[in-house]
Amino acid sequence: MSVQDDLTAVQRCLEDLARSVGRLEQQLGTGGLEMRRVRTDADHLRESVALLRDSAATPAGQRRPELVTIPDTPYDDSLWIDTDDEGLGARDRRAP
Repeated sequence: MSVQDDLTAVQRCLEDLARSVGRLEQQLGTGGLEMRRVRTDADHLRESVALLRDSAATPAGQRRPELVTIPDTPYDDSLWIDTDDEGLGARDRRAP
């Protein structure tokens, strides 16, 4: 089987799972923590497979890691107002 065939099979299984979870919700109610957790987990699986399908559609040679540029300029000192120095405590107080 190809990757696309496998992803389609997984998608079908997840659709069956979503239908089954819906039937369970009708029988057991949606108020319990366990039922909400099952619904959330099933939704996460569907989202994950959709992301996997998108990444599988992109050829491996075209995938590039996302680069983050870190500026050379120093941070603004106002970011550190009212912060504690690690191990020393607040700036306006003495360490114990």
